[in-house]
Order: sequence, then C-alpha cells, then structure tokens
Amino acid sequence: MPNTEFVPHALLRSGHAMTIVAAFVPRHFSLPEAEARLFQVDSFSRLLGKCHWQAGKQPDTPVIVIVHGLEGSADSYYVQGIAEKAFRRGFHVVRLNQRNCGGTEKLTPTLYNSAMSGDYRAVFEELTAVDGFEKIFFAGYSMGGNLVTKMAGEYGDDIPPELLGVCSVCAAIDLSACADALERKDNILYQRHFVKGLMSRYTRKAKMFPDRYSLNGFGPIRTVREFDDAITAPCFGFSGAEEYYEAAGAKKVISQVRVPMLIITAEDDPFVPYVSFLVAGAEKNPSIQFVAPEHGGHCAFISNKSGVERFWAEQRIVEFCEGIWRSNAATQPKGFSRETAKR
Repeated sequence: MPNTEFVPHALLRSGHAMTIVAAFVPRHFSLPEAEARLFQVDSFSRLLGKCHWQAGKQPDTPVIVIVHGLEGSADSYYVQGIAEKAFRRGFHVVRLNQRNCGGTEKLTPTLYNSAMSGDYRAVFEELTAVDGFEKIFFAGYSMGGNLVTKMAGEYGDDIPPELLGVCSVCAAIDLSACADALERKDNILYQRHFVKGLMSRYTRKAKMFPDRYSLNGFGPIRTVREFDDAITAPCFGFSGAEEYYEAAGAKKVISQVRVPMLIITAEDDPFVPYVSFLVAGAEKNPSIQFVAPEHGGHCAFISNKSGVERFWAEQRIVEFCEGIWRSNAATQPKGFSRETAKR
C-alpha cells in the first residue's frame, strides 16, 4: 500500500496557490524519445499516443496509460511526471492525447467530451489484442480522471484480466458541480483560461470542418457551462449542458467499480468539489483506495519533500500500480504466462 501521508509545501497551503504553481512553474524531465502511435477508437477517429517502451517491448512488462485533463495534452507536466517515474520503475508508458488535443485536430472530425470512456476501452483493447500486453494500468487527471473512472465503473464485474488497476486524481466526476464551482468569483481566472482554450480549439476545428461546425449561431461564451450548452451538448446529441453532464459524470458508476482503484482528491480543490466524492460513495467501495488530503489544490499536491516526493500524487500512482504488479507476479506460479495457460 502506498504511503498516503501528504504534507503540503508550507508556502502553498491554499488550493489556489498550489494549483497555479503546479500548472506554471517549469519542470524538466528525463525520458527516452517517444514513439508516436495512433490508436483507432472509432471508424473516423484516432488518438495520438506518445509511447516509451522498455527494451524489448516485452508483453509481460506492465503498461501505464496516462490521460490528461481539460485543455491539457500528453505533454502536460503531470503526465510527463508520472511517465518519468513509472518508466524508471520498469513500466512501459503511453502518454495519450484526448481527441483534438496536443495538435491532433485533424485525427478526428468530432470534438471531445467527458463521456468518451469508450475511447480508452478501445486503446486498452488494442494494447491487449494487437500488442499482447498482459498487465495494463490507467491513470487520469481531472477530465481524464473522470474518463478512466467512468471506464472502470462501466466494466463492473466484467473486468478484463489484463486490466490490473486504475488511478484518478481530482477527477471531475460531477460535471455540473464543477461548472457551478468555476462560476464562483474566486475562480474567474480558471474559468477564463478554460473558455479561452475551448473557444480557440473550436475555432480551429470549425475552420478544418466548415460543413460540420459553425462559428455563428450562438451568443457570447463566457463560462464552461455556456460552452457546453451551446456547443458540446448539441454536437453530441444532448438537449443541453445538464443532460450532457448527467450522462458524462462518473459519479453514477463509482459504486460499480470492481477493479483495484486509487482515487486521490483534495478537500481544497478550487473547482472539483470534495463533497461530490462523498455523495458518490467513493470511500465506501472496497475496491477503491480513497485518499483526500486537506490540502492539494487541483491536480497539484506539491509536498514539502524533495525528489520524487515533491509531486506527491504522481509518486502515489506509480507506487499503487507497482504494488499491484509485484503482488500479481508473486502469486503466479514459476514459469506461468498467459500463453502457457492457454495451452
């Protein structure tokens, strides 16, 4: 079991301060050159993965797939942080871009949204069926955290044997509550940042697919909820933002999670309400290790320690996955493999 004690940096005991510092202070990473990989997730759409394979690309080496948050990418600091830590521990790593993210607008005619857990099932199925990987973990932050949590809950009791664990950090499991939180005055900077990014991405998309998307027909977009109500919801067949939020939020499937799962959130997250996890019953599910420090901000968790412990949540994810991997390996008979089991 990973060490879940978190002591925040003394200067960052506010959710806002920690969130901002984690997002904008430069970090440097040491990873081998990534291999680009396109994953087919539906008939018309592909996701770009940046893959770091251990030598030999052995199928019994564990794989961790990392999914970023709203307006992030495979190059977001926390994605690279987990990747670096996991690769050093012996994992294959796939840093995954969600649809349209990381400069991949041309790879799909659609937008992206928080209901698309099927994309990550498709990635999982390709890694098992095509590559033959036997031990796979998923980790997601914020929007990505909701998506991997939703995927885990949708599997329910039918967990594929290759899916060994799922982790989420500050998952936006109740999108309506998150949208409400963003509309508070103290969150105006986050709101502006997200809306600016969403509108810029939509404008690029509309120029690429003018027959599908219009730059007219809706009024000023000032909030994430207004963006989802005017653009996301109708593009995906929802009557409005509220119907989309209800369909997309993982809150309704947390009780169905049966795969080992680590959920990390912070009580002082500025726009993912801590109470949403309590309402969903995250701490009551025996398959879930629920960790909620008083401080941590949104996806930040900068500790007062140095080295790998500085970005505390990243280290907890890798420890959690490694613990399951090592335990799983220890319980298999010597010489056991899935191929020998089939024979």
